[in-house]
Amino acid sequence: MGYSYEPNNNSKSCKARSPNLRVHFKNTHETARAIKKMTLRRAQTYLKAVKDQKECVPFRRFNGGVGRCAQAKQWKTTQGRWPQKSADFLLQLLRNAEANAEYRGLDVDRLFVDHIQVNRAPRIRRRVCRAHGRVNPYTSSTCHIEVILAEKEETVARFADDVKMSKMKLSKKMSRSK
Repeated sequence: MGYSYEPNNNSKSCKARSPNLRVHFKNTHETARAIKKMTLRRAQTYLKAVKDQKECVPFRRFNGGVGRCAQAKQWKTTQGRWPQKSADFLLQLLRNAEANAEYRGLDVDRLFVDHIQVNRAPRIRRRVCRAHGRVNPYTSSTCHIEVILAEKEETVARFADDVKMSKMKLSKKMSRSK
């Protein structure tokens, strides 16, 4: 199986994936959405804070029946939770991606979460016996997770002389067009 996303610069990125994880899809989707575009270090501290209930995960899409919490204000929403198991699995996956980055010789302090995706996996089916000899399904909603970390591009500042020259050229063009 391949990845659903290819980074712009393959030599400055690393990947990690984990299929068929026994963790709730909806909680993991919301947690992954919260750490997208974060730096690697910030994502790791955020997930540890979620486990300690210092910061919440905002629930935006799968938010039916989710209670309100004051910590969700920093995400400009009202509903949030602290999914422990999802945070654990994502921390393990980020640790794996970090090890892959070190192996490839990337600067770990400049990495950020370029792409993260959570897909539904096949349900694990069990059954529960009910009264009067009936049987009901008892399924767990598992998921696949993939993450791609990339190094931040260095932005090169333009010299002040170049800026002045371009403004002068622009003003000359404007005066000629009048």
